[in-house]
Amino acid sequence: MIDVLMEPSESRPIPHIRIQPAGGWAALELRPLWEFRDLLYILALRDVKLRYKQTALGVIWVILQPLVASLIFAVIFGRFAALPSSGIPYLPFVFAGMLPWNLFAGALQRAGNSLISDSRLISKVYFPRMVIPVASSAAVLVDFAVSLLVMVALLIAYQIPLTLNLLFLPALLILTLLISVGVSLIFSALNVYYRDFMYALPFLIQVWMYASPVVYAADLIPASARGLYALNPMVGVIDGFRWSLLGAGEFPALSLGISLVISAIVFIVGALIFQRVEQNFADVV
Repeated sequence: MIDVLMEPSESRPIPHIRIQPAGGWAALELRPLWEFRDLLYILALRDVKLRYKQTALGVIWVILQPLVASLIFAVIFGRFAALPSSGIPYLPFVFAGMLPWNLFAGALQRAGNSLISDSRLISKVYFPRMVIPVASSAAVLVDFAVSLLVMVALLIAYQIPLTLNLLFLPALLILTLLISVGVSLIFSALNVYYRDFMYALPFLIQVWMYASPVVYAADLIPASARGLYALNPMVGVIDGFRWSLLGAGEFPALSLGISLVISAIVFIVGALIFQRVEQNFADVV
């Protein structure tokens, strides 16, 4: 919000411009994100460079982490526990679930602590504070792109045919980002005032993963509980990714519809909460 104050003088009024966040529960305002898109790009690129700076393997870590985790899950849950995987080999089945989950968890983990990490930047110059967690979330897209190439390699190795379902993948990616940014805005804003969220976040991510069909099929959930289970917005996203990449099962219209509605609500609530409390960030952080 910009207030122009006019002070009288002998010749002409002198304008004074005061820039500050809107107070109260202001209407949702996302236009500043577009106006500061160059800063958003710079911060996202900085996060990518800092992550792989002075690492011997560099981007190879992006391949190893989800692939090794998927191999472990494939051995434990696919071979020992013999969980069903909708007729798909368990390794590509679980890796297809890890793709959106790692994007969501990585964005939440980075953006949740982003305001604390950039406290000096916040206290020295004005810009829409929402740029910081959004840029941190966007930086994870590089990891997602590399992991997607690994997914394609697995599809080829297991001779799983590519279908027109892949055309739906960009929409699923946008939906995943919508959930990630919405939850990240809530946690990053509250983390400024209550540092307990910094320690609770890894635990929440771990619990949330096992409450989502990452290592198992959603079909294992009793039919009577699937409506309640689908209130987890990542359920529809993961089911959608598997349908798009593996061609497994029917289009998850119900779970995806619920995910879309809940994601929109979470994003709007997160943005409103963030804009409500951001005016005191520089004093508290």
